Amino acid sequence: MPGETTIATEGFERPVLGEPYLLTPGPLTTSYAVKQAMLRDWGSWDDEFRAMTAEMRRRLLALTGDRKGEFDCVPIQGSGSFCVEAMLGSFVPKDGKILVLANGAYGLRAAQTMQYLGRAHTLIDKGDYLPPRGDEVAAALDADPAITHVIAIHCETSSGILNPVAEISEAVYARGRKLLVDSMSAFGAIPLDVNDIRYEAMVSSANKCIEGVPGFGFVIARKSELEAAKGRSHSLALDVHAQWAAMEKTGQWRFTPPTHVVAAFLEALKIHEAEGGVPARGARYAKNRDVVVAGMRELGFETLLSDRWLSPIIVTFFCPAHENFAFNRFYELMKDKGFIIYPGKLTIVDSFRVGCIGRMDEHVMRRVVDAAAASLAEMNVPDASPPRHALDERAKLAA
Repeated sequence: MPGETTIATEGFERPVLGEPYLLTPGPLTTSYAVKQAMLRDWGSWDDEFRAMTAEMRRRLLALTGDRKGEFDCVPIQGSGSFCVEAMLGSFVPKDGKILVLANGAYGLRAAQTMQYLGRAHTLIDKGDYLPPRGDEVAAALDADPAITHVIAIHCETSSGILNPVAEISEAVYARGRKLLVDSMSAFGAIPLDVNDIRYEAMVSSANKCIEGVPGFGFVIARKSELEAAKGRSHSLALDVHAQWAAMEKTGQWRFTPPTHVVAAFLEALKIHEAEGGVPARGARYAKNRDVVVAGMRELGFETLLSDRWLSPIIVTFFCPAHENFAFNRFYELMKDKGFIIYPGKLTIVDSFRVGCIGRMDEHVMRRVVDAAAASLAEMNVPDASPPRHALDERAKLAA
């Protein structure tokens, strides 16, 4: 039968329930073991569940390289944006000011969050094509001594840019300011070791590179910052200090925890460790990216970004210029073949995104390319090249 050889050589099983692969930046395709972990009910106040929460926090801290006990992990119910808001509202003083580094939708969302909080902020917006650089951050900090904090997006998934947080951190701390990191779509696959990159706090989510399911995120912060955050939050539910203090005292979440999601995430953390941790997870995703980028380029597709800035998390491709191409039709054809791709978030040109994370390997990505080729043929699109204006815009903005 067609495909039998491919299945036999894949490192991972196909989704057992037959659902499509999620080529998205989270939620993403999870292992069957992670799904199975959600079949049991847990009492949120029970000692067994409290032990699960404690183990989860320890395992996450271990991924940061914190060997001095200077950091702690605080899970927060809700989506990743809940955690970003919790971090900003808890760690930026009400009389502070934050420099938001944006090069896509999630940096701009952080700025929007500050607007809602009514706290002082300023913005460096690099558009869709380029990352904020250390020298730009340094210049902004030198020009405005009122800035107390900087927030950087580790991987901007609206474009797929992996931002240079190490050089940003150096610029921030050389000027006596503090760095917060939104590592939502990078933590667990891209190193963020506290011994190599200095920051006060970072956030990520269960349904990203550790390959759990949606339902909560987590803040990893210096204990000194957690202590200083007392009474600072704008929100009862998003008060990181209050959540931390309650967990330290009782081992419990303040409000109803997503028990099944925690159980699934703990299983995902064990799988992550067994695979080889951050280096191995990152290497698999990088291979996924390399395979899909090479294959799609052979079909004529162009990436939004130059190779230098391509992350191993998600890749943005320009939509073809051919008159027969319609993204919605392409999406449905890809879904019929077992792959759910992601619409683009660019404002200037039409695009779509292909995620490289989740329970997938290079064999799956080769099937993604085959599915794209077959879908183009069904649409009678012989050439996937983007419109000339997209390439001109890319060259102009990247310059």
